[in-house]
Amino acid sequence: MGVSAIQEQRDILINTVKRITAGDWKVLVVDTDSKKLIDNVAKEDDILNHNIANIERIEDRREMNPTMDAIYILSPQSHIVDCLMADFERRRYQRCFLVWTAVLDPQLRRRIDGSALAKQQTGGFETLSIDYFPRESHLITFRDPWSFPILYHPACNGLIRKHMQDLAQKITGLCVTLGEYPKVRYYRPRNPIHEASVLSSHLARFISEELDEYAQWNPSFPPPSSRPQGVLIVTDRSMDLMAPLVHEFTYQAMAHDLLPIKDGDKTTFHMTVNEGSPDAEEKDMELTEKDKVWIENRHRHMKDTIDKLMGDFQKFLDENPHFTNANSDTTSLNAIKDMMAGLPQFQEMKEAYSLHLTMAQECMNIFQHHKLAEMSPTEQDMATGVDEDNRKPKNVLDAVVRFLDDDAVTQADRLRLIMMYLLYRGGVIPEDIKRLLAHASLPPQNGEIISNLELLGGRITQGLKDPRRDNPPLFPVDTKTPISEDSYMSRFNPAVKSMLEHLCRGALDQTAFPYVKPPLDPNEDALIGQGSLRAAKPSWAGAGRRVVDNRQRIIIFMAGGATFSESRACYEVGATMNRDVFLATSHMLTPQLFVRQVGDLSVDKRRLDIPMERPPPRAPAHLFERPAPPASAPPALPGVQRPPPGAPQGLPGRAPAPGGLPSGPRVGGSQAPAPPTQAMSTMSLHSSKPSNASDISSGSKPHKPEKEKKKRNIFGMKKKDDR
Repeated sequence: MGVSAIQEQRDILINTVKRITAGDWKVLVVDTDSKKLIDNVAKEDDILNHNIANIERIEDRREMNPTMDAIYILSPQSHIVDCLMADFERRRYQRCFLVWTAVLDPQLRRRIDGSALAKQQTGGFETLSIDYFPRESHLITFRDPWSFPILYHPACNGLIRKHMQDLAQKITGLCVTLGEYPKVRYYRPRNPIHEASVLSSHLARFISEELDEYAQWNPSFPPPSSRPQGVLIVTDRSMDLMAPLVHEFTYQAMAHDLLPIKDGDKTTFHMTVNEGSPDAEEKDMELTEKDKVWIENRHRHMKDTIDKLMGDFQKFLDENPHFTNANSDTTSLNAIKDMMAGLPQFQEMKEAYSLHLTMAQECMNIFQHHKLAEMSPTEQDMATGVDEDNRKPKNVLDAVVRFLDDDAVTQADRLRLIMMYLLYRGGVIPEDIKRLLAHASLPPQNGEIISNLELLGGRITQGLKDPRRDNPPLFPVDTKTPISEDSYMSRFNPAVKSMLEHLCRGALDQTAFPYVKPPLDPNEDALIGQGSLRAAKPSWAGAGRRVVDNRQRIIIFMAGGATFSESRACYEVGATMNRDVFLATSHMLTPQLFVRQVGDLSVDKRRLDIPMERPPPRAPAHLFERPAPPASAPPALPGVQRPPPGAPQGLPGRAPAPGGLPSGPRVGGSQAPAPPTQAMSTMSLHSSKPSNASDISSGSKPHKPEKEKKKRNIFGMKKKDDR
């Protein structure tokens, strides 16, 4: 089947539990965030089957269990350490095996190491570095849509360093999981006009330092392998602003663009199952890696998807005639037995085909009703810069204006067309933007969404007398290769695809994509492009012999969100070039989400409710409640609860606001902030060391000076100064 990020992370979790339980029954304790990581790759039964008696959440009320050992799989957050220390103080379990999903901050580590109770009860301490969410076998996200405003909003410069350190740790964790110590390259724009143009170079250096430190503290990393050394390319959304705007007509990208698919902890589509029958019910159908129909068809063009779905479904019914033929033999015991055995699979496959035929049909209804077929040639001309004959397109503005007049074209599509036209032209005079918006019957506030593209490097405006700027594309279209008629509506390829093809051929420009550490051999790229003996499968490998997986692994990190068309491109290049290509990103972008987030770049930062700026979560108060004293003991002081060890005194902070993105662009009534300061471009990369080491003793690294501890009384409250 090949390597899968989902399976790799699952194996790490299951093997860790198996190794620690070692045949003895234990309790598994998780927190809200670590449970999401586990649930993403494993079922509860997968865990319980390995001598786990129960799974408990550390924030919940739990029974005391002092005779049983516990495995803690926890996220390295301050309030979770508070919860853990409360468990130690109560001696809730016999021995505790601590497993962290990412590196624990040295100060939090010292809190645990400095506790005598913790030392007595701790049976083990390790870090797995699994703080990411594999979504597909080769697609990884961090489920962090707030990364976009942090990286590009002019008022978020103060958050960037901490956010980049977090990103670097997560990406390093992915490299560790895949067993790769890669060469690191990054995207450097040729003629940058935006302050965030240095984003990729800074992030690449953070990652390189994090990888180096992990290798320093873990001599067994990277594990021995016959694969060529991997490559990590760090790029960001500004490399390709067309990809999130173009209508894509492959199944997965088109469905996420046009249908109301819910994309949270699970990806679901709401539909009616068994429609027209007495058993009809409304249901949220999940799109997962276990859905073979989804995996086989998600990267096909929609026309081919529908043909394949209908053909496969008919073939499936032909192969199961006893479920469709009312006169089938039900008198034979063997026949009934066969029917019963086939029933679960039949129902599952029938629902899968019903789901995808419904989704495909709804996509095509929208495609026809909103004239996407007519719009597509104009979109493709603007996105590629050439027409179907590989020549400079003519009358592009006339075509755009014609669609802006058409009632069948939605307002969202009109705004996308205007944004694409301005990017294609490399900017127009501001008055022309106002005319286009008025012609499209769009509110003037949408002008702010358009102008915010400049924060991502898009050229939107130019003066009437400004010289025409020649801004050649990063990867020019090959105009010598004729375009087949079937490809007229899908001529555009994301820049990620061209970048990967150049990389695999050893021809990726080192000026636009420099190394963090240049290789000693300047011809190394060309040699890799020609193919390595180690990367070739041995011809003598027999059919029954398992061929060692020695394909080079390439990891792309797209800061600011990636599109489903870019994900498809990674799979396609991997298959064509015999590489394993993994795409990692903060979150997946649909066109609607991209336009909304670009609009948010001119909104007051406080209205975005960025999690990094919320009050930090606090451990639940019930964890620190003291048990009722014996009757002979003096009564407890009324209303006194023990606060979290080391927690600040005072009123508890407000509960975190509900998660999720802002409901839409909030551009009215707020003045666009000034352009970003030079905080990113002047950022020092060496003021703090990364800390991604798997298990480092508290004395092995220099610590920051700690503030003097305040004296506390037996209730953990500050002592008043004697007067």
